[in-house]
Amino acid sequence: MTEPNDLVSAALRARFATALGEGGRQSRWLAAFADVPREHFVPQFYRQDGQGRWCEVSEGDPGYLEAVYSDTALTTQLDAEGVPTSSSSEPGLMLAMLDALDAEPGHRLFELGLGTGYNAALASSLLGSDNVVSVDVDPILVRRARRNLERGRYRPRVYAGDGAEGRSDSAPYDRIIATAALRRIPPALLAQARPGAVVVAPVGFGVARLVVSGRGEATGRFLPVPAYFVQRRGPAKPPDFAGLETQSGSATSVRVPDILDRLKFPLSLALPGYCSCSWRDDAGEVTGVGLWTEDGSTATLHASGRARQIGPRRLWDAVEELVAAFPEGVAPAREDFGLTVTPEGQRVWYGEANGRSWAL
Repeated sequence: MTEPNDLVSAALRARFATALGEGGRQSRWLAAFADVPREHFVPQFYRQDGQGRWCEVSEGDPGYLEAVYSDTALTTQLDAEGVPTSSSSEPGLMLAMLDALDAEPGHRLFELGLGTGYNAALASSLLGSDNVVSVDVDPILVRRARRNLERGRYRPRVYAGDGAEGRSDSAPYDRIIATAALRRIPPALLAQARPGAVVVAPVGFGVARLVVSGRGEATGRFLPVPAYFVQRRGPAKPPDFAGLETQSGSATSVRVPDILDRLKFPLSLALPGYCSCSWRDDAGEVTGVGLWTEDGSTATLHASGRARQIGPRRLWDAVEELVAAFPEGVAPAREDFGLTVTPEGQRVWYGEANGRSWAL
């Protein structure tokens, strides 16, 4: 017998899939979004109230299903300090990444980052459960995902472990997707890919789509979509900026909005894994920006136009180089960037493969 909640869910899923396909978008994955109940994978999630406090929302709570079937990322796990460590990604972004795979029924897919299991279930809907292999570094998430998957009819093969190492006993793979932020493409994944395989992975604050050449090499461009995924490892904690105050610094013409907005994507490629924060005055105006990397390098920019930097890597020098490369006052388009991987290293480029580039 069909329960009333099942009927409500089915109706919401159908409307949800239709909304994802608005504008005449043609995608075979829309049927998967209409078929797989997202609530199986987010029986509860967290959202912040007006004071920034995290509140749990569970099945049966008012507005729960409506939130589940919105084009919104849902935070599903917090650490002891209240920092999100796992989420169910924005469905529109998931659809863009799945479309970019150009996958066909029967293709074997490896997924780095199982998370809630929702993406693996969507992939199983098209490719078949036996063709989907997913690995997550967090064994607690893997146990939860298995329970989530047991609520439906899809049974992809899921494992706890380091997804960057792939899963050689199920290789070779026709398609590879990552659902956790990467600083570079893990070489083990390319070694387990068939010639011609497609790799779709978040790198920096974008998503790269690469084609494997068959010689341990791959190249491609970034998709025209922003992406802010949970890091595979916890981000470095903010440093003590007090030491910078003893530095005289240097005058700079770089503006705070350049760092926070216009150059955010290329900066994530030029400084892989960088973290940032900002300071505001009582009126809410941004008065400064801080940048740091886990090697102890730190830089700050004050709205007054003074920049300071310390540490083994000169972060502010990298910022100045980007401003010189993109001085036109607008954000460079993500799809104008590409990524080339060889056994010798990985290189992000702008415009053409032989153009301006940065080593990852």
